[in-house]
Amino acid sequence: MQQRIRKVFVANRGEIAVRIIRAARELGMQTVLGCSAADVDSLAARMADEVVTVGPAPAAKSYLDIAAVVAAAKGAGADAVHPGYGFLSENAGFAQAVVDAGLIFVGPSPRAITLMGDKAQARACAMKAGVPTVPGSEGVVENLAAALVTADLVGYPVMLKAAAGGGGRGIRVAADAKELEAQYAIATREAHSAFGYGGLYLERFVGLARHVEVQILADGERAIHLFERECSLQRRRQKLVEEAPSPSLDGAVRQKMCLSAVALAESVGYRGVGTVEYLYDPKTSEFFFIEMNTRVQVEHPITEMVTGIDIVRESLRLATGEPLQHNQAEIVLRGTAIECRINAEDPQKNFMPAPGTISELRLPAGPGVRVDTHLYEGYSVPPYYDSLLAKVVVWDCARPEAIERMKRALDEFDVEGLKTTKPLHLALLDDDGFRAGDYHTGYLEANLSRIVSGITD
Repeated sequence: MQQRIRKVFVANRGEIAVRIIRAARELGMQTVLGCSAADVDSLAARMADEVVTVGPAPAAKSYLDIAAVVAAAKGAGADAVHPGYGFLSENAGFAQAVVDAGLIFVGPSPRAITLMGDKAQARACAMKAGVPTVPGSEGVVENLAAALVTADLVGYPVMLKAAAGGGGRGIRVAADAKELEAQYAIATREAHSAFGYGGLYLERFVGLARHVEVQILADGERAIHLFERECSLQRRRQKLVEEAPSPSLDGAVRQKMCLSAVALAESVGYRGVGTVEYLYDPKTSEFFFIEMNTRVQVEHPITEMVTGIDIVRESLRLATGEPLQHNQAEIVLRGTAIECRINAEDPQKNFMPAPGTISELRLPAGPGVRVDTHLYEGYSVPPYYDSLLAKVVVWDCARPEAIERMKRALDEFDVEGLKTTKPLHLALLDDDGFRAGDYHTGYLEANLSRIVSGITD
């Protein structure tokens, strides 16, 4: 059944809030920004039709307060709530509270969020759908003894992962049984502290792997893919640079991986936008399911650049109950897109956070350049939240040209008043391994000191 969205409540902040407001406006929807007291002067607040303060600066008392957010959305007369990414975006309880309040949740059903949010259940769903999974436990390992037995079966090294995890937290690697005994207790505590649940599952550790993810759109019955993104350049399992398509896949592997993502989405009756993440072993051409993110991803712009599909706009359309507007044959991969995440951090001081006031701002432009940001001159970057300031995105007809275009775009990008990761990105773009497309999930951390040493002010 289709439902109309006249007014959408944006339950987020920063650049993704700006992005949602723009997409909603293009669909003729009014927007209400639900923000903390620290964000009432944000660019998103300036752009929204209405602004409602949901709580004080700390996220736990504002953006993460389910009752406050739902009450604010209901009180504002919104028809729908868009959670963006982070905060409550993958919280099934929040999605259910939105639905129970008679509002539309812009995302998958609470059931789908629950299935895919629990990493052990998601793995079981993937196996049922015929999606390759890393050899490991069939679900949560009940105790250390069970973990040791499973590790002997799959072979060391192994990785312990929080069943309710995300963002790289609650993950530990063990090279042998002795190390597994030590890491099990640590991983359990980390998982419980971060997610309120200490359950762990175990997988074989795939070394020197690539992190590749497939973007999907689905209407509850049918799903399509928008090809893949390469997300292997990470620090502490946090992505810094992404590109589409992956330089490591050939056409046959790409086809298999993308179709497996579609199969998984259709098998769980998925509706909305989502991303299926994989580990890819370039030595064997094997790929394995990691998890499914039931929300729009930070790096969605590069997929938009190579396919021409507005993913955020589609998320709003799909939430109304509309069927997919595209067939798979219509989705064509063109050129290469790269995204550099510009954070308020000092890479020369161990990525120390660097909040401050923007005294001067110059954004890059020109052919094939896009900047998703919430910055403006005079804006004070608050210290309470994620350090992401902007996403500089470029497109060109081929990867070498896209790299040069990104260098040009970053040269034009100027933020005065605080330190950013821009110098790191410029150094990385000249790195031989990156330019050759020869890198893996551990590459940046292994070479970070060398790359940082090449930074010039």
